Amino acid sequence: MLSKTLIPLALVLGLAALLPTSFAQNSDQSEQEAMYDRYMEFASYVKGGSVDPHWMADGSSFWYAEEAPANTVIYKVDPKANTKTPLFDGARLRDALMPLLGHEPPYHGLPFDKFTFVGEGEKAVKFAVEDKEFILQLHNFKITAVPPLSEEEKSRLVPQVTPNFPWGYFVEVLSPDGRWFVGVKEHNLYLRSTYDGRRLPLTTDGNEDYWWDNAPATWSPDSLKLAVHKYDYRGSPRVPIVHYLKPREEVEWVLADHFKAGDRRPRKENFILDLFSKQQIHIEACAEPGYHCRIADWQPDGFELLLFRQTTDDKRLELIAADTKTGATRIVLTETQKTFVIGGERPPLLVLGRIFTWLPDGKRFLWLSERDGWRHLYLYDLEGNLIRRLTEGAWPVVRVVAVDEKSGWVYFAAHGDPQRRYDTHLYRVSLDGRGLARLTEATGQHEIQFAPSKQFFIDTHSTVARPLTVELRRADGTLLQVLSKANIDPLIRELKWRPPEEFVVKAADGKTDLYGVLFKPYDFDPRRKYPVIEVIYAGAHVSVVPKSFTDYHHYFGLTPALPQLGFITFIVDARGTPERSKAFRDEVYGSWARHEIPDHVATLRQLAEKRPYMDLTRVGIVGHSMGGYFTTRALLLAPDVYHVGVASAGPAEARDLPTFIGPPETIKEGYEHASNLRLAANLRGRLLLIHGTSDDTAPLSETMKMVDALIRANKRFDLLLLPGAGHYSAAMPRYWWDTIRRYFQEHLKP
Repeated sequence: MLSKTLIPLALVLGLAALLPTSFAQNSDQSEQEAMYDRYMEFASYVKGGSVDPHWMADGSSFWYAEEAPANTVIYKVDPKANTKTPLFDGARLRDALMPLLGHEPPYHGLPFDKFTFVGEGEKAVKFAVEDKEFILQLHNFKITAVPPLSEEEKSRLVPQVTPNFPWGYFVEVLSPDGRWFVGVKEHNLYLRSTYDGRRLPLTTDGNEDYWWDNAPATWSPDSLKLAVHKYDYRGSPRVPIVHYLKPREEVEWVLADHFKAGDRRPRKENFILDLFSKQQIHIEACAEPGYHCRIADWQPDGFELLLFRQTTDDKRLELIAADTKTGATRIVLTETQKTFVIGGERPPLLVLGRIFTWLPDGKRFLWLSERDGWRHLYLYDLEGNLIRRLTEGAWPVVRVVAVDEKSGWVYFAAHGDPQRRYDTHLYRVSLDGRGLARLTEATGQHEIQFAPSKQFFIDTHSTVARPLTVELRRADGTLLQVLSKANIDPLIRELKWRPPEEFVVKAADGKTDLYGVLFKPYDFDPRRKYPVIEVIYAGAHVSVVPKSFTDYHHYFGLTPALPQLGFITFIVDARGTPERSKAFRDEVYGSWARHEIPDHVATLRQLAEKRPYMDLTRVGIVGHSMGGYFTTRALLLAPDVYHVGVASAGPAEARDLPTFIGPPETIKEGYEHASNLRLAANLRGRLLLIHGTSDDTAPLSETMKMVDALIRANKRFDLLLLPGAGHYSAAMPRYWWDTIRRYFQEHLKP
């Protein structure tokens, strides 16, 4: 089950969440079908190109494991000496371990890929083999067995997965001092001691309509207080889930995951709980009508709790500070927009990173704002006074990566290359606003992991066509060494892999650049004509075009797999999506579903102009969730362009989507325009609607409304219902995937 905090991201990755765990080949498959299955297991054909650093006591050195489990080697990297050496003598360790195990250790390298240092000075380690724990003295390789913990002792140290209604299951949250877990049971909060396992109730007044939530629980730095939410769902809508597979049908009314425009949304109350007095300090400012709040962070000294307070129309965002003794608040700063402010609780926070970052001194903070049309960094003091602006230009900051207050540098990721709008590079700027510099060179996406010392960082970079490389660099960007490179020989040898093609086209306005990626079959022949399939999402809260080598087998697994059956596939981010300018994003405000399909049609036609192998008489489109909505809309708005569509779990109307269209009472015409129901008579192609019967995110009623509209319009269509399937998983994932590809095979005839 997914926690509530992950739901927006899961909505973004709807198709990825449905990826099957295995696509085993069978002897009756054609070569194309076998290749399709192999592409669904893309990641298993790529070895290396990944480093998971475990930082050591000096704050710069780290260790990591490679080639696990068969030939595990654990390396220690010392950036100051620029060395990389095996941390363990594998043969010596195996010899020392054999008498304790009573047999040869498993595998050929180290029989473990993780460990912990014990004692002082990092001179001994604890590791586990075959569920038995051992301690190794590094200076003489003496190994001793650790007496096993009882099940009760183990349970004290491990966070428990606890049910929390209605969002699923959450893990207990550990306090900074390591003494307590906070969890939820029967709608109330409890503490569980890591010392003796005893449980202490924190609250007793929760129930199924008015319940405490530990998902965003935030401990104070001294572990004496908790900032938590309490949800009031009284009067909020519920969704009927019919359990058809029971001996007799059963109806369960569950709290809605997403809400329709105009719904009475749940009221979220914010509290500070004192662990010992059990006092509940209510933050009244977050309960005022027309606002909602989200916890930002504690002040380092713990005297105040910072929260984001945002108006329900998203046009005003405040950073407020609450007194931890009284709950009284003060406004630190305010952001306003004519359309919407990116912040508060909107999913872009998950995509673009936190808008608020403390400086280590606890007296200043960094703030990300789009106030001038681009997302940039500003430095403030605790009273909300702007100290200075740190970055500017026609490019957006993505996230703050690290702050080195001692040396005076802020390190951040940004899309700063005007030739490659979505490339993510590491930059730094001084706290006095000078010395802006890009620290990474290679094109593509750069994922950065800074050492605690802030003197070094690990850079993992790639493009959709270039495999992963992991480099060790100094904080100023100086390359020290290459730690790892992905080996894609099996990919080329067994999948006959050809790099996908990045492209740039113009939007329907004829002037705005749009970026996307196109995929071809493993046996591509430019003299042939191939049917075309677009994979679409088009949500305003996420950019879905793959950007790195690891992206395109996670984002919408159909995109690289379907071509192997004889199709050309592509995916594009049209106007209205994030990670560009505010104006690019604002295209959807008040005009949802007006520009998306025209932009996608313009993309398709421009691609085909230069690629005669794309057959525009055979065009398909597929999408899940919001992509399902736009799939149906594409067939209805552009029936001369799109001939076959598969719409999975797609809402039928804009009021059922988490859009930025604006309030329904002021933009009635906009909501009517965005409804697919009024367009049902336009259907000319083949449309397959798929929906899970237990979907509480996009309820089955959405597809049923579309079914009704198509029947009233006397239109033929196809329908697949998945009994018991929710929004983020299918009851029969292989059947789901096979249905989609067979539908395109049957009607597009590759």
